[in-house]
Amino acid sequence: MDFTPTGEQEAARELAGRIFADLATHERLRAAGAGTDAELWKALCAAGLPGAVEETGLLGLVLLLEEQGRRTAQVPFAASCAYGILAVARHGTEEQRARFLPGLRDGTTVVTGAFPASGTVTSRDGRLSGAVGWVPWLRDAGHVLVPDGDRALWLVRTEDAAAVEAVELTAPWAAARLVLDGTPAERLGTGGPAAYDDVLAAARIAFAGLQAGVCAGSLARAVEYTSVREQFGRPLSTHQAVQLRAADAHMDTEAIRVTAYEAAWRFDEGLDAAGAALTAAWWASEAGRRVVHAGQHLHGGLGADLDHPVHRHFLWGRQLDAYLGSGTELLAELGDRLAKGDLS
Repeated sequence: MDFTPTGEQEAARELAGRIFADLATHERLRAAGAGTDAELWKALCAAGLPGAVEETGLLGLVLLLEEQGRRTAQVPFAASCAYGILAVARHGTEEQRARFLPGLRDGTTVVTGAFPASGTVTSRDGRLSGAVGWVPWLRDAGHVLVPDGDRALWLVRTEDAAAVEAVELTAPWAAARLVLDGTPAERLGTGGPAAYDDVLAAARIAFAGLQAGVCAGSLARAVEYTSVREQFGRPLSTHQAVQLRAADAHMDTEAIRVTAYEAAWRFDEGLDAAGAALTAAWWASEAGRRVVHAGQHLHGGLGADLDHPVHRHFLWGRQLDAYLGSGTELLAELGDRLAKGDLS
């Protein structure tokens, strides 16, 4: 295994880091509320970053999402790449790739995914019925990728849904409840459960990469704050208890990052990545929760300020720790795989 970024991956990450640093400021994030920062999304797409994922692979996407997570930037980058670009490129027909990918690359088309479906969705003659309790970025998406009860994948135009009801999440992800009632849908390719498993694994890895960035950003803010905030005549960062708490958070963040890198590398190499995806998602859930709590606690009373930037990391980290499976659920899935003798 070699996680050293290629020249293309490193260039894309550096470019993304500059764009997020310039545009995902605290003031702009407050102004965006729960919606997409349209100017930031336009800048990312003009730089060709969503389209670059086709060349840099899932590991390249993880690197880009780390940069987004550091700034908790309000754009549907992870959703549109995992459920849109990668899903269509890997499982769509030639005609679907020709029709969807250009818009996904330039950002004029945004796709999100109803994963995991929190309601029951059935399909009959190309029409879907059922409801999904909440779908991230649905209010900003033109299409949503929906799995039915047989785990076949369907693309649904958001405007065709019976209802798209806004819901508020812990993190401001422009989410909505999706209601389908005989809604026309387009089958993605011809794949069945294998395509569903592939998309779910890619999404888990991508959002683990996002969590690694969220945790890194939270920890960076805590280090900066404790280095200048003094108590009893010396910086908080010189106290052993603070150092140990920050060190634990750093090790947790590195564990999220390296397991996401390994899973993405396996995915890109065509190896079985399902177990690695579960491992990365488990670390993102369990360790991610610890890190964002530590980041807030190390800010002392200031961490209780809902308007402080570190609070956004806390909200994103808590949302990500349960998205696509909580730690307990992911551990149960891993246990099932081990019980079946699947040690990959």
